[in-house]
Amino acid sequence: MNASLNPIEQSFDLAAMRCADLTPLVYQRLFREHPEAQAMFRSQGSEPVKGSMLALTIDAIVDFAGTRSGHFRLIACEAASHDAYGTSRELFIAFFAVIRDTLRDLLGGEWSPDIAQAWDNLLVEIDAFVGGPA
Repeated sequence: MNASLNPIEQSFDLAAMRCADLTPLVYQRLFREHPEAQAMFRSQGSEPVKGSMLALTIDAIVDFAGTRSGHFRLIACEAASHDAYGTSRELFIAFFAVIRDTLRDLLGGEWSPDIAQAWDNLLVEIDAFVGGPA
């Protein structure tokens, strides 16, 4: 593993060694913790949408936690877009915590205090970045 990775990148890198596709794990958790989110997806044919949405979110998270070269702006754009869809800001932000919690469970003992602290800080920064509840 590349030692220059920040803890957020590290968490995704470690997860990639354990799981080829986080999509089912993330959405199972999302729907379990926020059942209202399931109605936002078609019952059939939404798997590619979920995968794409998660991949774009991960790219934005990694950029937000790192160089902020541009992909991170997707977070603010999608917050506004989801507002238009009727998604509460709380649910929008909760998706990031669901990703974190999925990674934490997947990594088990490799979920270090540095990774935990980085994720806690990231979630606070994302909340502030999108302005909290709309």
